[in-house]
Amino acid sequence: MIIAVDGPTASGKGTIAKALAAHFGLPHLDTGLLYRAVALHCVRHGGNPDSPADALAACDFPAPLMADPELRSETTGGLASRVSVHPEVRTALYDLQRAFAMQSGGAVLDGRDIGTVIAPEAEAKLFVIASIPARAERRFREMQEMGKAANRTTIEADLELRDLRDATRTAAPLLAAEDAMILDTSLLNRDEAIARAIALVELKLESS
Repeated sequence: MIIAVDGPTASGKGTIAKALAAHFGLPHLDTGLLYRAVALHCVRHGGNPDSPADALAACDFPAPLMADPELRSETTGGLASRVSVHPEVRTALYDLQRAFAMQSGGAVLDGRDIGTVIAPEAEAKLFVIASIPARAERRFREMQEMGKAANRTTIEADLELRDLRDATRTAAPLLAAEDAMILDTSLLNRDEAIARAIALVELKLESS
């Protein structure tokens, strides 16, 4: 069984995907970390994330980088959005994501193109959304908890820019699969969002 969880930054898709994986006993992959690793590797080695060649070269990042705390930073997230627009990068990372999705027993993957590109045959697809203010508030609290300086207005502007970049890129743009179930988490707390996601997936599996 494959469960695809897509959505924009800070919508709650990562938290929901982890919870779904635990509930159904499946391995989980946050595919966004792959792009963050590419972006971080690129800039740390003097590359330009807007350069297709530099970004593609950074796809050969060392495995330990996936555990680097810097991957979760706002700066790296913005860089990841820039490298992800390159078709060459998406192609380079496709096989890795596809193999994870197709492993025996299934998996849960979250990202922006899981239900449309990576695993269009997924038995259950969720597209998680939330308003810009709600997402900015979540990210603001996360950064405060990490002891990092943050500004809600700046975060909102950054989220709007990322949404535009992700939705308008030519390679695998951010959009809901035709058969995806939409989950708006704007007014839901963590536990409510998880409970709703589990209920939607179980309903989908029962009806299929």
